[in-house]
Amino acid sequence: MSDTIAEAKQTIDLSAGVGDIISLIEQEREREIISRRFGLYDRRETLEQIGELLGITRERVRQLEKAILVRLKIAAEEGKTEVVSALEKVFIRHLSEMGRAARIQDLADLLYGRPTDAKERAHVAFIATLSPGLTVIDENDNYHHSVAIAEYGDEKKIRGHIDTIVKTIKEKGEPMSLDQLHEALSYEHPSHVKALASVSKQLAHLKDSWGLAKWPTVNPKNIRDKIYVILAENKKPLHFSDIAKAIKDSSFKRKDVTTQAIHNELIKDKRFVLIGRGIYALDNWGYSKGTVADIIASVLKDAKEPLHRDEIVKRVLKSRQVKETTILLNLQSKPQFKRVAKATYTLVEG
Repeated sequence: MSDTIAEAKQTIDLSAGVGDIISLIEQEREREIISRRFGLYDRRETLEQIGELLGITRERVRQLEKAILVRLKIAAEEGKTEVVSALEKVFIRHLSEMGRAARIQDLADLLYGRPTDAKERAHVAFIATLSPGLTVIDENDNYHHSVAIAEYGDEKKIRGHIDTIVKTIKEKGEPMSLDQLHEALSYEHPSHVKALASVSKQLAHLKDSWGLAKWPTVNPKNIRDKIYVILAENKKPLHFSDIAKAIKDSSFKRKDVTTQAIHNELIKDKRFVLIGRGIYALDNWGYSKGTVADIIASVLKDAKEPLHRDEIVKRVLKSRQVKETTILLNLQSKPQFKRVAKATYTLVEG
């Protein structure tokens, strides 16, 4: 047993430790139930699938699983399974660095030092389930399969903490940074907030901004959402080629899209306003769609009096990145504008 523990400490290869624990289960049928329910050697199986295989009812499989886990947990609490005690310490050390809680997948990846497969994650979940110093959060529609240090709460309490973070963000109505969340809540450190938020399926984050998973600003799922995030982050209009480059240089998933595809989406989405040759801005910055002539007309209408051409150019350039000559050409050639004095124009009454 000691060799197994030493190896697990050095390489975080949990398979030998899992094998030692399974060997403590005397009946082969019970070993099958635990192995298949956790997916320790193959894919995870349902109560019904295991019942069919073993010729017993679904309810009987559930009862046996519960009884076996209780026996193994008692053995771990009494220190009879040294490998659980040793690995629990390793888990707790890593969880302390991760903010006291983590998704099983994230903890497994950290333990192994690389992306893990389903079987390796199952080994981590199995050891965590037996460890008295750890709390396992089962997966459902709202929470990822996760583990936390038990001294910070049981499953119900930890889920309550997560729900509070979700509620805080919902009430704010917009993404919040970890520092903002930490200030609004009563946790010791922002890393604890981050760890709990990571467990929620209702939340997503982009860099330091946390929000609801359905919000494109933190969870962009298509090209248009990614364009929106890039413009919002830069806080200034950009040429479509610069937007394309920013997306390719980003940490987005599926970021390998063509410049032409990005340009097409910019044209189709009403959130993006063309304000110059290939230059786009967000409509919520106060820009409105329209040609240069439309903008000149809007400027004159808002002024309610004739304006000198220099003033017209100045006002148009606030909402459009075009050449001055383009503005002057429209002013002089379009029939809706009339010169009423030297270099002074007004709208033609219609």
